[in-house]
Amino acid sequence: MLSSFFTIFIFIFIFLFASPLVHAWRPWPPSSNINNNNNNNNTSSHYPFSDSKKYEGSSEFVQLRYHMGPVLTSNITVHIIWYGTWNRNQKKIIRDFVNSVSDTTVPHPSISAWWRTVQLYTDQTGGNISKSVILGEEKNDRLYSHGKSLTRLSLQGVIKSAITASTRPLPINPRSGLYLLLTADDVYVQDFCTSVCGFHYFTFPSLVGYTLPYAWVGNSGKLCPGYCAYPFAMPVYLPPSNRKALKSPNGDVGVDGMISVIAHEMAELASNPLANAWYAGQDPTFPVEIADLCEGIYGTGGGGSYTGQLLDAHDGATYNINGIRRKFLVQWVWSHVLNYCTGPNALDH
Repeated sequence: MLSSFFTIFIFIFIFLFASPLVHAWRPWPPSSNINNNNNNNNTSSHYPFSDSKKYEGSSEFVQLRYHMGPVLTSNITVHIIWYGTWNRNQKKIIRDFVNSVSDTTVPHPSISAWWRTVQLYTDQTGGNISKSVILGEEKNDRLYSHGKSLTRLSLQGVIKSAITASTRPLPINPRSGLYLLLTADDVYVQDFCTSVCGFHYFTFPSLVGYTLPYAWVGNSGKLCPGYCAYPFAMPVYLPPSNRKALKSPNGDVGVDGMISVIAHEMAELASNPLANAWYAGQDPTFPVEIADLCEGIYGTGGGGSYTGQLLDAHDGATYNINGIRRKFLVQWVWSHVLNYCTGPNALDH
């Protein structure tokens, strides 16, 4: 979908009405504690809300189709716009994530192995999504050029300012550029914290001058960590007994929460950059895309209110994927080859 948020009602619907159709889920005992020889860490189960049916999608329930549009087959360059105030460590966490996507030297389970599922998607010529994802140019907008309350259209204005700046403008790359607009924790964006944590779309030539695939993701650390930085923060409506958050792997709840949303949007931008390639549903303005199908699933058995089997680092932090010098928690994506959600930390890999 063009928005990334915790669509719990979808999982409740599947659980209540579609569970007889689920044949791709792989049940694993939630209390199991299995050694991971590659990382010398343990898997663990996390029930943030309650013990619920565990599933990983249903190939019968999902009607994912290709609609003949382009996917990002050329080497992908991620250009970042830092809107507002960001500290050096926050930027480094996000840069390390982007740089890890194509790094095949990272120990298993790695981000590059996670991206291999995204690579399975092709265009009408049979060309796969590129395995090469690199960090491109960056632009700082420290002075909040469009204010601290942004609409979806004003986000496109921020991008236009970045590519038309008089000094060090961002390169204009409609074919393989991926423009990542990140707003600081004191910036409110339309629908942020109420229905979205991030979304992707493309810029309008009438506003920006070019059609550029872009994604916006907000830092929810101050505004709504319990909504957008879950499971590193818990919703306030939960009873205290169910409000125990997991420890974030990089010590910044807002940014660690952003990483999974960034991954979600990058996967969907690569597979559906102009809203006419890979998605389920009949409405291209409200599609269900390859990451939406796995919303809230981070490990084997995940689904509903259950994150799935995750990994525990030596310092007590929770993660599921290794990156360059860091660990991250990233949701799984749908494989149209396997017909279920998958990730490199799956226990049956």
